[in-house]
Amino acid sequence: MKHLLPSTALALVLGLGLLPMSSNSFAANSWDKLQPDRDEVIASLNVVELLKRHHYSKPPLDDARSVIIYDSYIKLLDPSRSYFMASDIAEFDKWKTQFDDFLKSGDLNAGFTIYKRYLDRVKARLDFALAELNKGVDKIDFTARETLLVDRKDAPWLKTTADLDDLWRKRVKDEVLRMKISGKESKQIQETLTKRYKNQLTRLDQTRAEDIFQAYINTFAMSYDPHTNYLSPDNAENFDINMSLSLEGIGAVLQSDNDQVKVVRLVPAGPADKTKQVAPADKIIGVAQGNKEMVDVVGWRLDEVVKLIRGPKGTVVRLEVIPASNAPNDQTTKIVPITREAVKLEDQAVKKSVLNLKQDGKDYKLGVIEIPAFYLDFKAFRAGDPDYKSTTRDVKKLLTELQKDKVDGVVIDLRNNGGGSLQEATELTSLFIDKGPTVLVRNADGRVDVLEDENPGAFYKGPMALLVNRLSASASEIFAGAMQDYHRALIIGGQTFGKGTVQTIQPLNHGELKLTLAKFYRVSGQSTQHQGVLPDIDYPSIIDTKEIGESALPEAMPWDTIRAAIKPALDPFKPYITQLKSEHDVRTAKDAEFVFIRDKLALAQKLMSEKTVSLNEADRRAQHADIEAKQLAMENIRRKAKGEEPLKELKKEDEDAIAAEQDKTKPEDDAYLSETGRILLDYLKLNTAVAKH
Repeated sequence: MKHLLPSTALALVLGLGLLPMSSNSFAANSWDKLQPDRDEVIASLNVVELLKRHHYSKPPLDDARSVIIYDSYIKLLDPSRSYFMASDIAEFDKWKTQFDDFLKSGDLNAGFTIYKRYLDRVKARLDFALAELNKGVDKIDFTARETLLVDRKDAPWLKTTADLDDLWRKRVKDEVLRMKISGKESKQIQETLTKRYKNQLTRLDQTRAEDIFQAYINTFAMSYDPHTNYLSPDNAENFDINMSLSLEGIGAVLQSDNDQVKVVRLVPAGPADKTKQVAPADKIIGVAQGNKEMVDVVGWRLDEVVKLIRGPKGTVVRLEVIPASNAPNDQTTKIVPITREAVKLEDQAVKKSVLNLKQDGKDYKLGVIEIPAFYLDFKAFRAGDPDYKSTTRDVKKLLTELQKDKVDGVVIDLRNNGGGSLQEATELTSLFIDKGPTVLVRNADGRVDVLEDENPGAFYKGPMALLVNRLSASASEIFAGAMQDYHRALIIGGQTFGKGTVQTIQPLNHGELKLTLAKFYRVSGQSTQHQGVLPDIDYPSIIDTKEIGESALPEAMPWDTIRAAIKPALDPFKPYITQLKSEHDVRTAKDAEFVFIRDKLALAQKLMSEKTVSLNEADRRAQHADIEAKQLAMENIRRKAKGEEPLKELKKEDEDAIAAEQDKTKPEDDAYLSETGRILLDYLKLNTAVAKH
């Protein structure tokens, strides 16, 4: 679905007020003279007007919005409260409720003043860190009983330079200790960190007025919702370059996470996904081209890291990754080589398999259809090719084959499906319902467009379950929501991603604005936004919902409801849900895979709750040994239950384990898939028993 905004002739008033400059004095830097130009001023006024007229929510640009912009800008620049001083914040606070007025008049000075102060403070901290390193890594005392507060998002702003010096002395000490424990020698640590800090200083000197303008106006745009973004002229040529890589890249969606770049999700069947060595919430700290030297990218801007990762098809990029599965303070990395290529349609095509289960002494066959994405070959479709590829056509063909195999039911696997064609989500829904609405799209003016299945009769009427997880997003949520609202399938797994908004691109005189102008709703009237689709039966999630998902994004638009498009019908699953959950709990209480995942989650949550780390080497090594011992014990309990040999130690890069994971072709080996099949069989048994009485 393509949404276009009407072209708008904007009346622009160039009222350029001047802000008082700080009394603090700094040595002259390359950025001191950076100022917004006329094009940027006009673009900012354009953004103000477009958001006022066309954003879905149309919230007023007032003092309350000003506070959000201010707080978000400070958080963007200094999320760990490690650069600005309390005196800086006190100075900036006088503008807290004035950003609405500044933006309406085209006055960008406050945004520039704050950013340039940030650059001054960063330079001072990097200079201090280099001076600490110059004293010699081997001179650092790791026997002292010191701790470092690592979760500083709510810490008080530090008042003196001495306080900041002490914090940064500890930060340098922590970085050295992390690298030391991961097995690096003092000389290598000294060289790596010195190079990292010097590179960051060089990057500061390369700051342009355009960089400041983009950061400031993007913060303003994202105060409306996280998918409303300003794209500078450099970035505008690549739609969503701030969030994702091109198709001829590695197939990963990335975002900034303090000084590092975090993987949000992988494109199914994309180059990164195929390696089985990169996962959501992993952090990328280094990028190398082919066999060339690894470039440390800690502290780089997201778009700069993206440029390094992207490249010609067929070439190799190596990523240095801190796995999300590591303990929070474990900075052990692994190198993942990835061959860049376009994501092929055939690689994302739906696949079928047969799940053979024995339950209550009987043998059952369940059809499994894995849908990695909602695809449609638009080119072939528009050309009238009768054999064009689409998700719905492929699913229909596989369903026909499975019905010939006389399967007892069907499981549709939507795990990690990030969406795709809205048209396909609607078409796929039509295979399983008689006819009727499939999704509602509410526009900014309140008008609701209803997308409908107008073909009477369902293609498949048999029993069905849908398996979803946190990375099932967008079109996946529309389809899953429709199946739940029409009571066509049991929804099993994890809470889905929660992206239920529609964006459009509007060109500006300088760059582009991507803004949210519509919202998706299920036929029951519930939004898919923020909350996503809640499963009927939950599985433990290996993905932290606080880290990944719409609700993890700042200023995410809320979940809400509108009038339903269908009348409530009797839910055939509702009478059995409690018993289905009970039987599921009993079964998985002893299942090795489920026990392992639950134990792993409990350990991760315990570690994540720790706000400080010890800077004492003996204590830190003991903590690491304790964590590794627990992880090894959990892994060996799982192996014992499966009749496998226990491990003597955990290896970060166990190639055999990776190969085994890739060779998991039998659906019975997938614990979540097998359990979903068993729940569906439980339902069939209960439903049949009731029908007989």
